Amino acid sequence: MTRRRWIADRVDGDRAYLLGPNAAHLFRVLRVKVGQTFDVVAEGVPRFAEVVSAAHDQVEFRLGAVVANEALPQVSVYLSIFKFDRLEWALEKLTELGVSEIFPVIAQRTEKHLAKAASARVERWRKIAHEASQQARRVAPPQIHDPVPLKKAVAETQGSRVVLSEMESTVSLKSALNGCHLPLLLAFGPEGGWSEEEHQLFESAGWQTASLGKTILRAETAAIAAVAVAMAEL
Repeated sequence: MTRRRWIADRVDGDRAYLLGPNAAHLFRVLRVKVGQTFDVVAEGVPRFAEVVSAAHDQVEFRLGAVVANEALPQVSVYLSIFKFDRLEWALEKLTELGVSEIFPVIAQRTEKHLAKAASARVERWRKIAHEASQQARRVAPPQIHDPVPLKKAVAETQGSRVVLSEMESTVSLKSALNGCHLPLLLAFGPEGGWSEEEHQLFESAGWQTASLGKTILRAETAAIAAVAVAMAEL
């Protein structure tokens, strides 16, 4: 059976600690016992770990050997802000798929009240990513950046860049990925898609436009499907 993985909240020598909600979940819900073993990520390195003490506010581990871990392809996602419940579901799934960074961006068709409220949700989004990372046995959650306008986000990009668009009819995502090198950047529009001005912005910045097919996908579906394709291809 695969050992459950946790990302340590604190590390001190050969000891690692889960604190707060992580400790409470392990102690109260999973009913952890002294002597049980888990994988614990300590300062970015997964280690074999044995529980030496447990309470509702702190679980202490003795760290052992390093656990082999395969590196993930470096894929970053530029995700236009849309309805928060669906956005948060997408963040969870993108974390499970292994993306390295997520940039929430404010597009022209992002609803104004969502754009205004997005900054206050970032810590919640980071918590969702942290929890999903542990479930997916990652060594670290993706970095979730503060929301920025699309123009600012696009201007600061480097690497292979692909923007998904329902207006593209000839270039598939799979063909766009041919010849791409890491890091790979993928951009996804909001409900209603990118505006003409935004298409021109991407083009002038050197992004390749690609399609996920003839059907129109919800924003969260497009992001998850495209990242799954990219991870498989890479």
